[in-house]
Amino acid sequence: MSSLASPSTQEQQFLAAFQQAIETQRFDRMILSQYKGELDQLEKMTLRVISLQGESFLSCLYRYKTQDITKNYPIASANQQVESLLSCCKQANLMTLDEEIQLKKNKKKAMLSISKKQPALGKNPTEQQGHDRAKHRYVDQDSYFLQPLGITDAKAQIIPSMARKWKQINKFVEIFSGALSQIKETDQSLHVVDFGSGKGYLTFALYDYLAKHQQVPKVTGVELNPKMVEFCQSVAQQSNFSQLDFFQGDVRTYAPERLDVMIALHACDVATDFAIHTGIRLNAQMIMCAPCCHKELRPQLKAPQVLVPMLQFGIHAGQQAEMLTDTIRALLLKAYGYETKVFEFVALEHTSKNKMILATKRADYVEPDQAVLAQIQALKDMYGIQKHSLELLLNDQWDQQDIGCKC
Repeated sequence: MSSLASPSTQEQQFLAAFQQAIETQRFDRMILSQYKGELDQLEKMTLRVISLQGESFLSCLYRYKTQDITKNYPIASANQQVESLLSCCKQANLMTLDEEIQLKKNKKKAMLSISKKQPALGKNPTEQQGHDRAKHRYVDQDSYFLQPLGITDAKAQIIPSMARKWKQINKFVEIFSGALSQIKETDQSLHVVDFGSGKGYLTFALYDYLAKHQQVPKVTGVELNPKMVEFCQSVAQQSNFSQLDFFQGDVRTYAPERLDVMIALHACDVATDFAIHTGIRLNAQMIMCAPCCHKELRPQLKAPQVLVPMLQFGIHAGQQAEMLTDTIRALLLKAYGYETKVFEFVALEHTSKNKMILATKRADYVEPDQAVLAQIQALKDMYGIQKHSLELLLNDQWDQQDIGCKC
């Protein structure tokens, strides 16, 4: 450990090491703690270099007692910004690819210590540090909102009984993150609507993720249960999520003028069709659904002669009706201009409702694809299907009131 007479000299050495790490692309992260400045309840700051639209920025996560705020600064002014923040902190830790430098200050002196570390195997020294870098978790475990939602305890540790839900949350945000990079950017705030938001686990995680990645989101959770709406609105206010709101109602009663992302996880029976129709009608750039309670096609299903031996068993007929229901949904999305995927959301050990339909809008869409619509008709003819709710809605032929049961 080295110690010089003047604290300012120590800080200058620390800043010089930071600047060199930036210039040689060996900077990993910096943590500034023991804050003594004017910002109330600020506990620490974590700094990384990220890449946004091909440009490098210094991203600073300000961690307060009740919320996190992320700000990005041009890389050209990074040293000046760090110098300003450093002057208000008693401790700073600079991590590069091959060493860690720690600065500690008190009223009498400052001390600088440097420790070498072995580079990680396979680590590329010139690899750009950015949002594209693989992350183990997409949601920070110490995010404030997780505690009132019952995911973490007072020490920000995952409550054992919520471990599966925690995995689902991160997987959902991971899928969303990948799809977000494929949709068209807009000058307006990204408007996300989550139909059937429930307790808001995914709604909060999505807002938190977008806010920390420099989106300006407007997120709305739509839920029938008034007590759940009141609870979620309270947590949103506690978390200072100013653009996160909850609305009491369902896909029939909440009618936004526009939306960019439509989410409907576990919307029962044909409620999924109403949600998808809303997304298509409002030209949503992304549609995410995890259907459940597939009841509409089962009574209509007539097994082709060759499949009678298989579909005579009730469980097989139910599975076939479910697969046919979601196949028609996916093909209708494809016909109406969406790149569509159907895949396992999370493993069955975490939830039985694990199928996701993910659709992103194609830029070249002009009119419904007649070839795909013909494929849908062929499937309906094969199984004797007379009606499918999403198809009726898209053709303005819906004439029923009930939109499905409650799980």
